[in-house]
Amino acid sequence: MRPLGKFRTAESETLAYGERPAAGDADGLLVLHHGRGSDERDLLGLADVVDPERRLHVVTPRAPWTFAGAPGYHWYAVPRVGYPDHDTFERGFAALGAFHDELWQRTGISPGRTVLGGFSQGATMSYAMGLSGARPTPGGLLIFSGFVPVVEGWSADPGHVRGLPLYVTHGRTDPVMDVAFARRARDLLTESDAAIEYHESDAGHLIDPAHIPGARSWLSARELDWSSARVSSTGARR
Repeated sequence: MRPLGKFRTAESETLAYGERPAAGDADGLLVLHHGRGSDERDLLGLADVVDPERRLHVVTPRAPWTFAGAPGYHWYAVPRVGYPDHDTFERGFAALGAFHDELWQRTGISPGRTVLGGFSQGATMSYAMGLSGARPTPGGLLIFSGFVPVVEGWSADPGHVRGLPLYVTHGRTDPVMDVAFARRARDLLTESDAAIEYHESDAGHLIDPAHIPGARSWLSARELDWSSARVSSTGARR
């Protein structure tokens, strides 16, 4: 039996993370999950790029796995792109779920006012957490160069997908995760009546700067929705 690698946290413990607070009372929460071989610092700088007015509380967790001969941290092992290793994925999913639960409790911000996002493996984990019937439905998904995972024991829940706002981008020349993965996800989500905004460019495996203005506008729309809902809720209680 092959070694799985080193797992850095138990399910009852929190993952290490970076954090950028909102400028005032947060309208919502943005959780950014880094890609394979990176860490919690990788996407922290993206917070001010996509949320320049600092209306969101932004958190960047560190993946739990390390593997011999591979740099950085990983959400799961990769025997084949698109098909995560079952055991490492399952434990990574559980650890990240516990982290999200603790984060919602600590901040007082609900899942419905949370966008889960990320790049590469982090985008895949955002899909996994956001589309699973075993997890709370988030307020949206921000996907940069990822895929909907195919792994035993996990599947997308149609009830979570229907009406879910998503902003999905991918490069047509991506040599790591072929654009076919993104198109397959787009078709699956469209058929399930998700509110998906999908974009391609000629970029490789990276967050294309050309997609940032659209991501910023999409996030602003989520913030306005949440802010309006809070005002309506406050008015209803008076």
